[in-house]
Amino acid sequence: MEKKDIVSYNYDELQDEIKSIGEKPFRAKQIYAWLHEKLAEEFDEMTNLSKALREKLDQAYEIRKVKVVAHQISKVDPTEKFLFELEDGNRIESVLMKYNYGNSVCISSQVGCRMGCRFCASTLDGLERNLTTSEMLRQIYQIQKMTGERVSNVVVMGTGEPLDNYDNFVKFIHMLSDEHGLNISQRSITASTCGIVPNIHRLAGEGLQITLALSLHGSSQEKRKKLMPIANKYELSEVLEACDDYYKQTGRRVTFEYSLVAGVNDGPDDVKELTGILKHRNCHLNLITVNPIKERDFKKPDSKKAMEFQNKLEKNGINVTIRRERGSDIDGACGQLRRRYGAVKEERPDEDICED
Repeated sequence: MEKKDIVSYNYDELQDEIKSIGEKPFRAKQIYAWLHEKLAEEFDEMTNLSKALREKLDQAYEIRKVKVVAHQISKVDPTEKFLFELEDGNRIESVLMKYNYGNSVCISSQVGCRMGCRFCASTLDGLERNLTTSEMLRQIYQIQKMTGERVSNVVVMGTGEPLDNYDNFVKFIHMLSDEHGLNISQRSITASTCGIVPNIHRLAGEGLQITLALSLHGSSQEKRKKLMPIANKYELSEVLEACDDYYKQTGRRVTFEYSLVAGVNDGPDDVKELTGILKHRNCHLNLITVNPIKERDFKKPDSKKAMEFQNKLEKNGINVTIRRERGSDIDGACGQLRRRYGAVKEERPDEDICED
């Protein structure tokens, strides 16, 4: 019999489950605290439970492994990258970034990705599978345990498209912000989407207070289509309407992410078109200089060109920043460490491995 994924049960579900196996309800509270506050990895750690109950749990349930197999620490800034191996042997990445205001963790929501964005290493091998709620949570739990420091901010911008794993993602948000768990404020959680329009509208109605970050990357429908296959399904106008709906229903300002690719989307026409799109919206534009990968010939603009692009937008009244590059001396872009590690394990030739 396949064991049940106990970490994916929310507080109410766990109470019902523990009652169903003949145990008193207060046991659920104890078990939930061990899993989501003390971050236990084995039932034997739960010392305020009887040995008989621990054995009973071990027979029917599992704490699915999220095991660190590679760990990179930047020498240029307080950034660390983690490669985790899952129970089935698949691997995912997470990043820890330390700031003055606290520790921020960027997690993955899927193994691989099927969105096909042209500048992204995560999507090169397609989608393997969705992550479970517990696998998303336990990336954060493992990093918090390894560092001994509280995680205060979470960004769902690693490998995968969270709105393509909608139910598990929404449950993850509720559990991460639950008072019985890590109790991270929803206002300290950001999720990035390439623009799955129906699920943006759906998310708007969930009553959450997370920040939505829309991967824009093109100043027009045509430019977006060249960089992002999802644009063949949803018009830019539809995506922007969905973002407006999110702001209207939640009161949360939307962030627009824009990867600057030299000679592709960093020209005067792009400044003009972005201004037209964003000037009347209560939003923030985050410019990101693209991370080059070997499988694509995209190049990042030099810092002077990026600054000029930012300055022109600011003069047009756009609230815009250039995202500070972190971990530039380690496998910084999403999917790079996973592909590099996989290539080494499978002894693939070097040309299949992403650059630093």
